[in-house]
Amino acid sequence: MVGRGWRAAWGLAMWGVALVSSAAAGPDAPGPAPFDLVIEHGRVIDGTGAPWYAADIGIRGGRIAAIGRLDQAPAKRRIDAGGRVVAPGFIDMLGQSELTLLVDPKVPSKVFQGITTEITGEGESVAPVNEAIGRENAKAYQHYGIQRDWSDFSGYFARLERQGIGINLASYVGATTVREMVIGYGDRAPTAAELGQMQGLVAQAMRQGAVGVSSALEYAPAPYASTEELIALSRTAAQYGGIYATHMRSEQEAIMTALEETIRIGREAHIPVEIWHLKAGGVKNFGLMPEIVARIERARAAGVDIAADTYAYPAWFNDLSAFIPPWAHDGGRAKLIERLKDPGVRARIKKELAAPATDWDNEWQSVPGPEAVQIATLRRSAAPIRWIRCSTS
Repeated sequence: MVGRGWRAAWGLAMWGVALVSSAAAGPDAPGPAPFDLVIEHGRVIDGTGAPWYAADIGIRGGRIAAIGRLDQAPAKRRIDAGGRVVAPGFIDMLGQSELTLLVDPKVPSKVFQGITTEITGEGESVAPVNEAIGRENAKAYQHYGIQRDWSDFSGYFARLERQGIGINLASYVGATTVREMVIGYGDRAPTAAELGQMQGLVAQAMRQGAVGVSSALEYAPAPYASTEELIALSRTAAQYGGIYATHMRSEQEAIMTALEETIRIGREAHIPVEIWHLKAGGVKNFGLMPEIVARIERARAAGVDIAADTYAYPAWFNDLSAFIPPWAHDGGRAKLIERLKDPGVRARIKKELAAPATDWDNEWQSVPGPEAVQIATLRRSAAPIRWIRCSTS
């Protein structure tokens, strides 16, 4: 499903060019400065939704200066793109480069894919950050060799400006992050005063350049947030022109319920909604996609500005800790590890992993391999383990 204009964000306006013909100038007009490069004979797809059209592209000073017929225009270099598509840089609607940009600002893994803009901040964002969050994330900073010198988006963006980066970057402020800033990692609702503080943090982030508020409701402590809490935070973001982006509360057995929650947030917060990596996870749910898409279309027809994106690949990736039920995460990572040392808790987790769930996404049910091997892996280590599996979900 393709989002509307503010999501597509391509089009000729983004190219920032004029459409020209090489024969447009009069006979007495001064000769134009030569282009540094002309990409000719390509099939141009400009992002407006229009079909491709044949055109040449003239580049001068590192920027696109003209699109049109440039076969007679002077140029220092020409590239024949005959039979190939020429398009603006792609927008990665959900990247994870907020820390790796500080390691390698050129981010070749993005550039080599044609990605020129990344949107990041899935539920947990790089800012704001306090000392408690800093301690929780210390191993990640250490792994990347990063010395954190920011506490809010202004500080983080200033660091990027100082060092320079190879792509454009935008970030949501994470609903999980503002919850951690105020409540910590516990499984409880905020008081009215605490919710006001959380809304204040969203407002501050929006003023400092965040593009909206996001949630990733599978990953603790995010599941502890109620729908009403998310609506309140989204209303604040909406006041600043932001959107609500979400990894929904379920992408498996309870996906239709999660979708209704997402639509409600958009409707009651009066905010545009983007559903990340829309899918019907788990073999039993693969046939639900037509119903899911139809429900989104009905919400759009009823006035809710909602759209979705999907993976462009079949791979899937997660931390092992994400497979553990949310209740076991109450209090943060240290508490989780403490619980995993208890044989009784491990037995309870093993039992829950062996059964489908509707109150949380039991992704363990989608992992291939004998159950005995899976549980043996859990017994051997409580440390985060990462792997990739292929799936049609």
